[in-house]
Amino acid sequence: MESWASSPATRNAMRANRRRDTRPELRVRRRAHARGLRYRVDYRPLTSERFKADMVFTRAKVAVFIDGCFWHGCNQHHRPPRANSSYWRSKIAANIARDNIVDAHLAASGWVTLRFWEHDDPAAVVDRIEFTVTSRRGQGDDGRPSIGMS
Repeated sequence: MESWASSPATRNAMRANRRRDTRPELRVRRRAHARGLRYRVDYRPLTSERFKADMVFTRAKVAVFIDGCFWHGCNQHHRPPRANSSYWRSKIAANIARDNIVDAHLAASGWVTLRFWEHDDPAAVVDRIEFTVTSRRGQGDDGRPSIGMS
């Protein structure tokens, strides 16, 4: 079977990329944990679906994704490779389409999706996460405040 990579060195470099526990994720998770936020890591928010979120707040129904600029097509930083460009163009477009589908599935199930870029300021990211999680705590499944819940 022929490799999708333009060279063996490229293949090795791409295979070494981490799916979870990336530097941007760890920066956000450390700050969130220091603020007392508790979450699940690399977890399926919807057990009936195959996708996983980087951070999941199950009770508040908040799924957090820290997207890489290359893999998710950041308008500010994404630079398509010159080698094998048709492959990468379709790969990144498929990733973006999948992200939109994931967001729609979560919204239809009453979840809030928060997406951040790897270059976003971790402190600002955690501010947004904390605000969203705390504002959703104490709401029922229909999104309305529930009496007697804390």
